[in-house]
Amino acid sequence: MAKISVYNLKGEKKEELEVTDKVFGLPENDTLLHQVFVSLMANKRQSIADTKNRGDRAGSGIKPWKQKGTGRARVGSSRTPTWKGGGVAFGPKSERNYKQKINKKMNSKAITLALSGKFRDGEIFVLENLDLKEKKTKSMSAVLKSLKIKGSVLMGFHTKEKEMVLTARNLKKVDCVLSESLSVLDILNHKNIILSKESVKSIEKKYSKESLKSKA
Repeated sequence: MAKISVYNLKGEKKEELEVTDKVFGLPENDTLLHQVFVSLMANKRQSIADTKNRGDRAGSGIKPWKQKGTGRARVGSSRTPTWKGGGVAFGPKSERNYKQKINKKMNSKAITLALSGKFRDGEIFVLENLDLKEKKTKSMSAVLKSLKIKGSVLMGFHTKEKEMVLTARNLKKVDCVLSESLSVLDILNHKNIILSKESVKSIEKKYSKESLKSKA
């Protein structure tokens, strides 16, 4: 089992915590990770563009002029796509669905792969706890400065610590999430991850069970 350093709120190293290889020590699998990431991004996509075809455009259905004898090109409707103000041929419609199905096991495996990658890169920081004496943004900012972290931060709070979200949600380049609700997008869209010991235990408990189910 691998070990990860545990810090106190002053940024001082206090101990080393053993973490399971089933969650933090998996080998790379960029294909699966990319597939799940693309699927999640597609599921967030909204179909906004909506064009009008010739049936949606206002205008008379009368033939503008007779078929022959005028010297002009034949035309059957003023709403034809070739005319200004006419309908759009093969344009995008708002009914288009971009959603992609993600298997539960695939999603869980991708989360553990992303966590393993962050662990290998030394971008996961574990704190003894996230329970501040003063529940103020200033206090949480001091904690981040003591850890000397550069780049964006994702803070994973245990359900027992969810009140502490208020202390971090207004900090720049910092996003908060409950550790039980981690997603591949959350992990990959941030440079660093901060977890408490309780968060690490809950993550290991949840995804170790998932890995056992996938083998069964």
